Amino acid sequence: MSKKSGGVGKTAGYILLGMLLLGLGGFGATNFGGRTTAIGTVGDTDIPAQDYFRALRSEINARQAQTGQPLTLAQARAEGVTDAVLARVLTTAALEHEAKAMGLSVGDTQVAQDVRAVQAFQGIDGRFSRENYRMALENAGYSEREFEESLRGESAAQLLQTAVQGGVTLPSAYVDTLIAYTGERRAFTWAEVDTGLDSGLPTPTEDELRAFYEAGIDRYTRPETRQITYAWVTPEMIIDSVEVDEAALRKAYEERQAEFNMPERRLVERLVMPNEAEARDAAEKIAAGTQSFAEVVASRGLNLADTDLGDVNQDDLGAAGEAVFGTDVGEVVMAPSNLGPALFRVNGVLPATATAFEDAIPDLRGTLALDKARRVIDGQINALDEELAAGVTLEELAETTDLQLGTIAWTGSNADDIAGYDAFKAKAAGTTPEDYPEMAELGDGGLFALRVDSVQPPAPIPFDEVRDRVTADWEVTARADARAAQAEDMKTALANGESFEDHGLSPKTQSGLTRNARAEGLPPGAIAEVFDLERGQVAVLKGAGTAWLLRLDEILPADLENDVAGQLRQIFAAQADQDVAQDLYRALAIDVQQRAGVTIDQQAVNAVQANFQ
Repeated sequence: MSKKSGGVGKTAGYILLGMLLLGLGGFGATNFGGRTTAIGTVGDTDIPAQDYFRALRSEINARQAQTGQPLTLAQARAEGVTDAVLARVLTTAALEHEAKAMGLSVGDTQVAQDVRAVQAFQGIDGRFSRENYRMALENAGYSEREFEESLRGESAAQLLQTAVQGGVTLPSAYVDTLIAYTGERRAFTWAEVDTGLDSGLPTPTEDELRAFYEAGIDRYTRPETRQITYAWVTPEMIIDSVEVDEAALRKAYEERQAEFNMPERRLVERLVMPNEAEARDAAEKIAAGTQSFAEVVASRGLNLADTDLGDVNQDDLGAAGEAVFGTDVGEVVMAPSNLGPALFRVNGVLPATATAFEDAIPDLRGTLALDKARRVIDGQINALDEELAAGVTLEELAETTDLQLGTIAWTGSNADDIAGYDAFKAKAAGTTPEDYPEMAELGDGGLFALRVDSVQPPAPIPFDEVRDRVTADWEVTARADARAAQAEDMKTALANGESFEDHGLSPKTQSGLTRNARAEGLPPGAIAEVFDLERGQVAVLKGAGTAWLLRLDEILPADLENDVAGQLRQIFAAQADQDVAQDLYRALAIDVQQRAGVTIDQQAVNAVQANFQ
């Protein structure tokens, strides 16, 4: 819940508008089973089942729009969506209950104003239409009295929310403390420990390797693997069987004339001058070699990038076209432009291209055939689905149609062929061995159906199968341990004033890095480590097969007066105010629920959720 500052009823009006646009034609027909009208109460305030239904459907639709993938009720439950929506609806009911208990309400004038503001209730002339209002409420399963009382309750709850959250401002000392923490900097020296170990590492024994394998068994464990059989077809698979007649090819060629027959183009820079006299003077100096085009551009307070027109044809340049296209590469010419007298420099010539119809046929045929293949596949989806529903297997379907059969051991990290499609990934993750195959669409116009033959739980890979990998990992770890031991030997000496060079190391320095800094080449975890050190202290970092030494040289306080600090102060102040306002809002909602008492009818909740299965 974000901090609000809108007028009374504004939020409620938007909610209603979204509700109606999402649900017209469906609310009135929705059946939650029996006489279910509420999923619970807060005090004596009902939590309407329709409110929960609409909120849940809106959230599921939003998730699907964001990911581009369907979201089943089972997935929504697993991801906590159903519980989160129920909590939001419960909070809204709690605010309405508290507003009612306080005698907080809005008048008929405000309710009427909010109703008229809803676009779904307006006619083609943009004015409130009572007939549209009546029909919309009828489709939504509301009487006018019920709807207007609901709107009045939401507006009152909005008033209460605004009163709780409005005017929250934290003291400047709090914000300054945040800036001081965020803006504090560190200067430090670091070096990789890359000396010694010339004689190599000892050869690990069998027992050492097996112990290393057991200690890091997670590294050598196969993830859950789904053995999947699938059948699929893409436009590219059937493109060779699609015929395209000459008439369609010629029509496409005519439509793409500008692409196949391009006039000569030039890479041009243009510098507009204040007047013709200055333009002529600059052109003469460039021609005489006493000043370059770049210098003239700089004298106008511009960069060469500001003058770049890209590649243009003669017509693009208007009155300057003939002069520019009549000069050589590297030359500068003065000519009129639509912005006044200007200097033009030619940086390159792109010759005209002409592609005859016969030469363009392969390109045209490929594009048209691919288009037609997509339409062919699109027309097959219903028939294929019917065959699957009738009990035809994927193997049988592949024998009698354009679909190709395949199998995959899917772990979620596969990316080859069909596993590279997001639609396949979502389907593979959400399908169980008990589910029947059904057709689904791929992003490029293709179709597929899959069957999960078995699900193999995570299991360790036998040691003998990964012996080489275990040996390589052991060597990397042993080398890192040896380097870290060397670093520990040097650590005390460096803290006592000896230099990195004294120990044969090649140090690097960093100055003024904040906690959130990103510096290329630093050891992993270096920033976090130096912010835990006192000045002069030395730390050892261990990495993959190596180690580093870091010494904190200086602690630099944040500059509270620069522009960055000013921007951070505004951001932190707004965020802190909003966080406290949200905490107050949650505290109020929890307090109301505890005082009034909450009851949830789980059967009614299940009845609402059943509409999404």
